[in-house]
Amino acid sequence: FLPEHKPCKKKYDTEYGNASFGMSVFNLGNAIMGSGILGLSYAMANTGIILFIFLLVAVAIFSLYSVHLLLKTANEGGALVYEQLGYKAFGIPGKLAASCSITMQNIGAMSSYLYIVKYEFPLVIQAFTGANDEWYTNGNYLVLLVSLFIILPLSLLRNLGYLGYTSGLSLLCMVFFLIVVSESSIVLGAVLYQIFLTVYAVPILTFAFVCHPAILPMYEELKDRSHRKMQGVANVSFLAMFIMYLLAALFGYLTFHSQVGPELLHTYSRFYKSDVLLLIVRLAVLTAVTLTVPVVLFPIRTSINHLLCPAKGFSWIRHCIITFVLLASTNALVIFVPTIRDIFGFIGASAAAMLIFILPSAFYIKLVEKESMKSVQKIGATIFLICGIIVMVGSITLIVLDWIHSSH
Repeated sequence: FLPEHKPCKKKYDTEYGNASFGMSVFNLGNAIMGSGILGLSYAMANTGIILFIFLLVAVAIFSLYSVHLLLKTANEGGALVYEQLGYKAFGIPGKLAASCSITMQNIGAMSSYLYIVKYEFPLVIQAFTGANDEWYTNGNYLVLLVSLFIILPLSLLRNLGYLGYTSGLSLLCMVFFLIVVSESSIVLGAVLYQIFLTVYAVPILTFAFVCHPAILPMYEELKDRSHRKMQGVANVSFLAMFIMYLLAALFGYLTFHSQVGPELLHTYSRFYKSDVLLLIVRLAVLTAVTLTVPVVLFPIRTSINHLLCPAKGFSWIRHCIITFVLLASTNALVIFVPTIRDIFGFIGASAAAMLIFILPSAFYIKLVEKESMKSVQKIGATIFLICGIIVMVGSITLIVLDWIHSSH
């Protein structure tokens, strides 16, 4: 932003939020690290350790670079809403592209979280009660109850900053999950290097680092915000999540090798059905993903508000209706989509590629007018845009071909 000694700051630059640096790190870390961590061991099994580490580093750097582009574009474009940037850059098509990408990506993320609740919560209840055929061991009922009594009240909060404490608890639960996974792999694992199918590796990795719909809302609520301060929040969050992702993927893979499934907890449940420690881990992960859903829902609701009612002020009635409809539709999706791999792969290949690669670079090229197209920054953004298109088209093509091959 403009240096503090210069006058005439833009209105959006002076209306600061009240979220501290630490709370913003918790919220952003929670937005980054959701159920994506459960698919990374599967990605490593498909690529081998060396190629996986290379891909993880590359995707993390690309994702962080796109955050830099997004923040700089918000500064130059004078908007802190993704859809407004899209509108300023490309009019209605840009606004629709941003809104649809955010909605697809975050509904996919919410679906993957609730999918875990649906399939893991019944196992926890069965372990405690010994019941098998009761209504309260039905995953469909349980995911509806969790959504109604835990997720909905948290999602109805007006400001994202209030979720900093629940985000901190969510991250602590995931740290506990990581510790137990690492301990299990040390006992059971041996290094195995094998490179085979890579169809789902890049989409799963791309999905695991998507937090871009939440960047601008968090930037808006950051206390005494500046481009540099928000970039610092992103740097700390990305570094922490990169380390946790790498360790979780490595230890999960070393434990099961090629037998690891698309969802790591489900893989553990096949081998350690009566292990008390892993039962506690399952509870911790359930807590983590449940508390992440409200953080992910905020950007979708903001997107829909700006798409349908851009000129209207805040309305509690509209706020509640949009929240309820989003949760209801996501629950319906969770009940009918059979595998989490389809959610990770397809959403990661389409909407996530748009949000990480294509839209931030396109907005930057269009809105940052003070730099010429021959500048290093614009050339870098153009290369980034081309890479994003290649990643999206290539990944979707591979996934579709894999589906066709699997059906025969």
